[in-house]
Amino acid sequence: MASSRFFKYVYFTTLIVMIGSCVEKKNEIGTSKKEATKIQSKKVDTIGLIKKLPSNIKLPDGMVWVPGGIFKQGAVQQDAEAMQHEKPAHEVAVDGFFMDATPVTNAKFSEFVNETGYVTIAERVPDWEELKQQLPEGTPKPHDSILQPGSLIFRKTKTSLPNLYDFSQWWSWSIGASWKKPEGPNSSILGREDHPVVHISYEDALAFCKWANRRLPTEAEWEYAARGGEDGTTFFWGNDVSELSKYSNTWEGEFPVENTKKDGFEGSSPVGIFPANAFGLFDMAGNVWEWTGDWYNPNYYQELMTIGIVRNPRGAKEPFNPTNPYVKEKVIRGGSFLCSDSYCASYRISARMASTMDSSMGHLGFRTVASADMLTK
Repeated sequence: MASSRFFKYVYFTTLIVMIGSCVEKKNEIGTSKKEATKIQSKKVDTIGLIKKLPSNIKLPDGMVWVPGGIFKQGAVQQDAEAMQHEKPAHEVAVDGFFMDATPVTNAKFSEFVNETGYVTIAERVPDWEELKQQLPEGTPKPHDSILQPGSLIFRKTKTSLPNLYDFSQWWSWSIGASWKKPEGPNSSILGREDHPVVHISYEDALAFCKWANRRLPTEAEWEYAARGGEDGTTFFWGNDVSELSKYSNTWEGEFPVENTKKDGFEGSSPVGIFPANAFGLFDMAGNVWEWTGDWYNPNYYQELMTIGIVRNPRGAKEPFNPTNPYVKEKVIRGGSFLCSDSYCASYRISARMASTMDSSMGHLGFRTVASADMLTK
């Protein structure tokens, strides 16, 4: 059937990587003595590293100042859930920057749309000429009745699943789903103005950034900010996963059958109701995934190990994913309300996944940042 081919090849190529990474066999973490010596021999110019809030800049509304510093990015030693593409841990220097205290909300995105008339990718008729470039050669064009605006939405299953590799059991393509209708054509954001906006593609996020004079965070900036000054912990509150429901909106119970809502929510939650980290940032673990500006490349961390400390790294020079060679992907961070300990423990600080730039899903949003020089021009 044309519809099943379209569903499988176009919209699930991104999820293959994301979920395949989630269930990847765990690997031991460690850096050899030879690698450690090599790293220690490298130096980086940190003279003038921006740490303090510039005196000539007023803190923008809704943002916090993240003071610059040096931190170790990547999986920590005690994290048994860490995946291979989170390794090896490596030191990074980051200049101070401004970051949204919360993910961008439905209310703020509505303001952007009302002022600009912007139409998100999920609301546009898919362009087959663009889509087929991301698919295996010879993939047939789906029927026009299927090639309609929409996005991916989550559905709970009625029974337990012996195979959590088959993500099609809980993800479905919904014609009419968008940021305005996050659960499909019969839903709305009425009463959820303070929830994170979702079904946002990378292109959509960039359009918002241009309007707001902001940009997306680099992956290094995002992880540095998420740590809130804590070094060597699995979560921003420490290492105790039993406190997860107190600090984060995630999936509790048997995924994807039953969510006990121990944290008070089954879907997204209003921003800022869970405790902030030490930098004053909310929802850096769970609630919704967040776009970064970096290309996804599983070899990138290993490449950095051969360079030593890098100041303000901008990610891999080009995208690469051996399990998804037809598309270009960006790194997403933070996990979501669908992450559980049995399926996708991506509420950990070092967790990282990949998503194609035209992808939109019911648990994918973003937040913005600004460098000091952006606010002085």
